[in-house]
Amino acid sequence: MTPAHAPRALLRALFDAAVAAADPAHVVPSALPPPPRGRVVVVGAGKAAAAMAKAVEDHWPGGPQALEGLVITRHGHGAPTRAVRVVEAGHPVPDAAGRAAAAEILRRVGGLGPEDLVLCLLSGGGSALLSLPPPAVPFEDTRAVTQALLRAGAAIDEINAVRKHLSAIQGGRLAVAAAPARVVTLAISDVAGDDPAVIASGPTVADPSTRRDALAVLDRYGISAPDSVRAWLDDPACETPKPGETALAESAVHVIARPWPALEAAAAAARAAGVTPLILGDALQGEAREVARALAGMALSCAAHGQPAAPPCVLLSGGELTVTVRGSGGRGGPNAEFALALAQALNGAPGIHALACDSDGIDGSEDNAGALIGPDTLARARAAGEDVAARLAANQSWDLFDRLGDLVVTGPTRTNVNDVRAILIHPAGGSVP
Repeated sequence: MTPAHAPRALLRALFDAAVAAADPAHVVPSALPPPPRGRVVVVGAGKAAAAMAKAVEDHWPGGPQALEGLVITRHGHGAPTRAVRVVEAGHPVPDAAGRAAAAEILRRVGGLGPEDLVLCLLSGGGSALLSLPPPAVPFEDTRAVTQALLRAGAAIDEINAVRKHLSAIQGGRLAVAAAPARVVTLAISDVAGDDPAVIASGPTVADPSTRRDALAVLDRYGISAPDSVRAWLDDPACETPKPGETALAESAVHVIARPWPALEAAAAAARAAGVTPLILGDALQGEAREVARALAGMALSCAAHGQPAAPPCVLLSGGELTVTVRGSGGRGGPNAEFALALAQALNGAPGIHALACDSDGIDGSEDNAGALIGPDTLARARAAGEDVAARLAANQSWDLFDRLGDLVVTGPTRTNVNDVRAILIHPAGGSVP
């Protein structure tokens, strides 16, 4: 086995190929709209927003001097820009910096005319970063609801249905505020199905969900929302712009990067290394540990029977898994929890290695993108005095992988096409070609 094809090195190369396919510097330039006669106001939010703004400045026909605006990104995900101001704010729980920046964005797009252009740059993370509650709902109350939904393991579309109805800017309201200006949105998708109404909670598109849907989500997860939240969701005034809204007629959305091409890029890198790729899907959802058990069974079938793919092969998947927090003080995002549950389910099966990472470089709220496992993970954990089952039960995957030195730390990638999981199966006792 050559060093270049060592299992862990190959898995990391596949992840890097997936991330590179969604680099804003690669996907933004060809998607830029023609310059308008009037002003160009660049706004946006998300973990890729600053990198997207830089790509716009680098390739705009009139140069950065023809642009103005503001984008919001997560702390540590900034990029050097010249004309478009970058604000770093809290994620996944909104903070005051994000709230103030969202209010400024709303002011910047007001008063524009039909010859002006609002270029909106959206990516994963935009829902939390573009947080601006209505006057009737205190900011701390929206934070509390967001935290409760995250801890409960709610799916992103469910969380966003609530967020949109507790927002003065999302759910189409940004585009309404910009009318009659033309609005063009460039979006990097991190959601299943690449639905523009879900990406960053759809600030420039009509919202098909209703306030009743938002209330149903809270009830489904038993969320004891503050009185201000319940009262606002009971008020018809909180309803978002719906399909057919006249003010949205000049708003267009283009999804310029999405999970599937990222997985295809990883598959191409696997083929180049002599490994057969099998893409299981780009929209897998569910509890991280449950999905891990299902994929472990598939990997074991590959190893034992050559089905659904014969070794050497790699099972690739994307999507966004969830974690229901059961422990107190647990550290670790859905990718690390998936990896730990996968290692437990594989139980040291020879010839199987795996990587699970978030393409934005941040797994949950920690400093790692995810983690790596191999046939020796459980044995090494036991030798270190670790109780894998107890760590998993307490949602402490980060702590275990940190002790083993198996965290994948990339730093912010400044893009986000959701999770990338790769399970590499090679013949027992053999090696990657």
